[in-house]
Amino acid sequence: MLLAESIIHTMDPFVLRIAGEFGIRWYGLSYALGFLLAWLIVRWLAGTGRVRLNRAQAGDLVTVLAVGVLAGGRLGHILFYEPDLLFRFSGAFPYWALFDLQRGGMSSHGGMIGVTFAAIWFARQARIQFLEVGDIAAFAAPYGLGLGRLANWVNGELPGKALPMSAQDDPPWWSVKYPREMLEQGFANADRLADLGWMRSQIGAGVNESLASALCEACYRHDPTVIAKVAPLLTARYPINFMQALTDGVVLPAVLAIAWIRPRPRGWITGWFLIAYGALRLTTEQFRVSDPDILPDTGVTLPMVLSGAMCIGGVTLLLGTRHRNDAHGGLLPAESAKR
Repeated sequence: MLLAESIIHTMDPFVLRIAGEFGIRWYGLSYALGFLLAWLIVRWLAGTGRVRLNRAQAGDLVTVLAVGVLAGGRLGHILFYEPDLLFRFSGAFPYWALFDLQRGGMSSHGGMIGVTFAAIWFARQARIQFLEVGDIAAFAAPYGLGLGRLANWVNGELPGKALPMSAQDDPPWWSVKYPREMLEQGFANADRLADLGWMRSQIGAGVNESLASALCEACYRHDPTVIAKVAPLLTARYPINFMQALTDGVVLPAVLAIAWIRPRPRGWITGWFLIAYGALRLTTEQFRVSDPDILPDTGVTLPMVLSGAMCIGGVTLLLGTRHRNDAHGGLLPAESAKR
């Protein structure tokens, strides 16, 4: 919901709720749309003869890459950030938290590791150079990454850092506020929240229900009166999900398109993907609520290390491939590319 002062997160994670917590979620739909766009891009590259794949292989490649994204992304998130999910079970589908993808919990870096293994496997099966498959995968990936960031917004996860205190009283329209902040321990405006106790009967809160929970639920029911009362109590944050959707889904593919206007050596686009994504992630990471430091009090987090490693790997790959005589791809028509 957009107010004059900021964006209030009141998104329902379900596109269609079938029963209880089961249904079609925006998170899963974003992945499906990302894979569809990747398939269309790879099919176009294959159908126009820009890469050594036929259209049937385009579908096979995207299927293999999808498995790599899902397996690598989920395992990466668990190993990097939430290892306790390996030991969390419930009586509801999908029973094991490891498979509960719809609630979120995917690592982009883990997904890229998964894609690397998937591309190696496909290259061997199709008898195509791995670097060529890597270029195809890298070129098709950004739109799915951008959609994934929008899905993070819908889920209300991976919030941005708080704006400076000087901006909190009159936050800019593009700032983001999360009603679920009221449920957190140490909520800064707990005393001011208590002053809204008179609204308990108005919103139909149960006797034993906490006021914070009742107000939060009312916000997600899009109650304008409650939102207007609660919004000034919430922390204005950087819109990191939208920022990363822009860098991943718009800036990154633009960089790759420029890099591949003309045919380039195999591995060239993969190298540029690693550099551009790593640099963009390092930049936007400064505005996201930080993960724990790898080393105490250094300010260096795991995503920063992984993104820095991607930049180094990308530069190394460009240096190693720039003199190769095996150019492929090129977005311009063949006649234009020869000029």
